[in-house]
Amino acid sequence: MKSGHQPCTILVVDDDAALANTLRDFLLGEGYSVAVALSGEEALSIQANTPGISLALVDLMMPLTDGLALMAQLRQRNAELAVVIMTGFGTIETAVEAIKRGAEDYLTKPFDQEAIRKKIGRLMEVFELRDRVAQLESNLDKYAHSFEALVHISPVMQRIVEQARTAAETDASILLIGETGTGKEMLARAIHGASRRSSAPFAPLNCGALPRELAESELFGFRRGAFTGAYTDAEGLFASANGGTVFLDEIGEMPKDIQVKLLRVLQEKELRPVGSPRSIPVDVRIIAATNRPLPALRSEHLRDDLYFRIATITIEVPPLRNRPEDLLALVRHFTRSLTEHYQREITVSRSALELLLHYSFPGNIRELTNMLESLAALSREDPQVVTDKDLRPLLDKGQGERTPVTAVESTLSLEQWERVVIERALRQCKGNRTHAASLLGISRDTLYRKMREFKVTV
Repeated sequence: MKSGHQPCTILVVDDDAALANTLRDFLLGEGYSVAVALSGEEALSIQANTPGISLALVDLMMPLTDGLALMAQLRQRNAELAVVIMTGFGTIETAVEAIKRGAEDYLTKPFDQEAIRKKIGRLMEVFELRDRVAQLESNLDKYAHSFEALVHISPVMQRIVEQARTAAETDASILLIGETGTGKEMLARAIHGASRRSSAPFAPLNCGALPRELAESELFGFRRGAFTGAYTDAEGLFASANGGTVFLDEIGEMPKDIQVKLLRVLQEKELRPVGSPRSIPVDVRIIAATNRPLPALRSEHLRDDLYFRIATITIEVPPLRNRPEDLLALVRHFTRSLTEHYQREITVSRSALELLLHYSFPGNIRELTNMLESLAALSREDPQVVTDKDLRPLLDKGQGERTPVTAVESTLSLEQWERVVIERALRQCKGNRTHAASLLGISRDTLYRKMREFKVTV
């Protein structure tokens, strides 16, 4: 095979056995795997029983089958299947109609081997590019939901991440406790991504947004006729995530009667859809989260038996105001992302950073993100420098206090904070300046300049 594409099977569909076999022999000589069908019915049967078919060469005119109709049936079963129509009636109208209806290309009989070679080679290059893009997207998705994507350099968050990494290696239920906006769902996704369940679904649910009357059917599914409007069977959240992780955000908002049924599912590892006489097995890991303090959660909102079931491991995610080193790293990370998104340079001035360092951020990382995004979206300046003047109206609208984070931290200037942040980033990256600069959202040149300025050594 001339292309670097992974080996695939080409399905040749033509009622002319001699022609089909001649085409098969040519493609085999080119290094492809080939299956031959002499009718539409046989083609559908081969597709159903032969994995790896990514290309079909389909004759337009067959006694019992219309090639365009067969193409639609083949692609209904595999939307990514590429189809090339073969026709002895090679008119422009035929080709245009075939391509309009989803064909990748067409071949005119009698065949020219060089034309076949070029057209199939081009398709294989497209497949290879598609595979590479899919792999890249998969890698980016995995990175976005990994511990490496969590921007943190503070000692407290480093301890949290290490605790979460250890928890990911187990199958124990986890309870994440932290204020709104601290990144509990991102941490839950990272735990899932590092677990043995990473190839299975991650299914998030905000329990506070779950209507009480629909809670059971949403979680556990239902059978047709179970209630008015149940016209078909439906699997619930747990069944859809079988083998994976269910993330129950704001677990304290779940109705108490549903908590009882959830407890049974966790204990018995089976569930009964609404309206079903039988239970079905289910295997999921539970990661729950709450923004309520633990005493209030247990005394007012969560049954004790359910608490003990879901809190095998408890991780407290600290608020942003308790980790100001991360604040500076996050500001640089978000401004770099905004620069890429809006295709213009966006930075935050020193005066604005000073202001942010002394704001309590009750909305935590989410509030910081929204604040910077709002300023970027409403500006047309290039470059745009966010100043303290830009920030003050947004801070005044917020619910936070503009006071030093702690008495000790209030004695540190921005320059001292920057030095602390750089030193911790370098330690976290084991002295790798490229990784440290990426973590901080600055260029390597800027990092080197800051290291010289603050006399930082590794």
